[in-house]
Amino acid sequence: MSDPTVTHGNFTIVRHYKASPAKAFDAFRDPAKKRRWFAESTGFHVDSFDMDFRVGGTERACFRFVADKPIEEGTPCINDTVYMDIVEDARIVNAYTMTVGEARISSSLATVEFLPDGTGSKLIFTEQAAFFAGGDGIEMRRQGWEDLIERLARFLEGTL
Repeated sequence: MSDPTVTHGNFTIVRHYKASPAKAFDAFRDPAKKRRWFAESTGFHVDSFDMDFRVGGTERACFRFVADKPIEEGTPCINDTVYMDIVEDARIVNAYTMTVGEARISSSLATVEFLPDGTGSKLIFTEQAAFFAGGDGIEMRRQGWEDLIERLARFLEGTL
């Protein structure tokens, strides 16, 4: 019997922000703002970042690994996204694939929910992923998103 070529996994991250749901949502909607916390602050070299934030629209981020990452320096990483559902100030659902070097390593469905929480907001991020042979796997992906969501917090606080 052969080993499966796809591993499935999912996770949810919940984070509270002092910012309103509208302000947190805007950090995902506005290309300059998202580029700042999602692409530029990651420690990767950013080759390009383009997005068309609408249902059916796409986002493409092209990075290169730097010396302190677990992949050889200069290796390209591409994140291709399609926006599946958008509810203003409340929800974003997208499907995305990640490619490292010449290999597609995963395809995912990600949901970001923005809920009022006192004077701030609660962000609920859920990802359902298919990791292909040689892919990063659920634990590395979760850690990557925890880091991104922390960078978003710093961005919303004005410290990033």
